[in-house]
Amino acid sequence: MKGLLGVKLGMSQIFDEQGVATPVTVIQAGPCFVTQVKTKETDGYEAIQLGFGETKEKRLTKGQQGHLGLVKPDQKHPNRRKNHGIPALRFLREIRTRTAAEHSVGQQLTVAQFEAGDHVDVAGKTKGRGFAGVVKRYGFAGGVKTHGQSDRHRAPGSIGATSGTAHVFKGKKMPGRMGNERFTAQNLEVVRIDVERNLIAVKGSVPGTKGGFVIIQDAAKK
Repeated sequence: MKGLLGVKLGMSQIFDEQGVATPVTVIQAGPCFVTQVKTKETDGYEAIQLGFGETKEKRLTKGQQGHLGLVKPDQKHPNRRKNHGIPALRFLREIRTRTAAEHSVGQQLTVAQFEAGDHVDVAGKTKGRGFAGVVKRYGFAGGVKTHGQSDRHRAPGSIGATSGTAHVFKGKKMPGRMGNERFTAQNLEVVRIDVERNLIAVKGSVPGTKGGFVIIQDAAKK
């Protein structure tokens, strides 16, 4: 399974030869570094850990620096991890794959592994809307506006039964925090690839704000 980490740049549109406009989301994906390879023999499953987003070394914890091999071996710690040319990276995410053995630590992955016409899943965090009522959060119709109604128009109404139930059922749609949740947009078609600028344009919308972190993988259900 192919995968990359990136950030959402925003939406645009691409015109084909017939002049038909296709709405696309442009993502800056990679280059990503393979920071760890997991196999069935050592970890019980196959996966690769990807790193993305170069940052300053001082912004990482000592544990992160040691994991990336930024702390050099010394006499006291001669078995510290080798660096393999990996810089200080801001994001680290694991992607399951059946071909983990084909990758090596320090290897760079780019958008060149995808082609126009491929279908991908893009995961990210949705926009946070703050605390919201049931009308905005779930699309409730609200109460009537007439017959002396003054302050219950956007209220949820009754939330439970009589004393026979004596409690509110778990999962009841109520006011609360809206958005800021992980969401995966599935089966998005890759429209265009720009290898030189590490850009990938996918048809449709992608969760999150501009500059939001996203994970791109092969479509699981295609």
